[in-house]
Amino acid sequence: MAAVNPYLNFGGNTEEVFNFYKSVFGGEFEVLARFGEMPEEYQTDKSQSAKIMHVSLPIGGGSVLMGSDRPESYGAITKGDNFYVSIQADSEAEATKLFNGLSAGGQVVMPLEKSFWGAFFGMFNDKFGVQWMINFDYNKK
Repeated sequence: MAAVNPYLNFGGNTEEVFNFYKSVFGGEFEVLARFGEMPEEYQTDKSQSAKIMHVSLPIGGGSVLMGSDRPESYGAITKGDNFYVSIQADSEAEATKLFNGLSAGGQVVMPLEKSFWGAFFGMFNDKFGVQWMINFDYNKK
């Protein structure tokens, strides 16, 4: 397994939050992508286009702090449900094994599949209520 990292969700202020974290940890964002940069067929709400779809900030020791503005269609942010454990897998096979194993008895939020950003990605809540993201990045083989 390549890495396990925290993934934080916010209700529209992710850019402010991550600029604060950047001022504390230092460094530069690896990625800062907005919903409006998504391919047209994936955009569901144009009013969300300036919000952060994904941001990643290396914080040392191989750890990366990641986050996004939670789309309104996912429901309101409640303290305690605004984070995921994000696993960066080393292969599609490992991603599939982890996704299938950890999601058993839970609720799949986004099926594990190839994404437009060049990854094999899925999201789910396990049977204990823990929120997970599984990702294999084809560009980092």
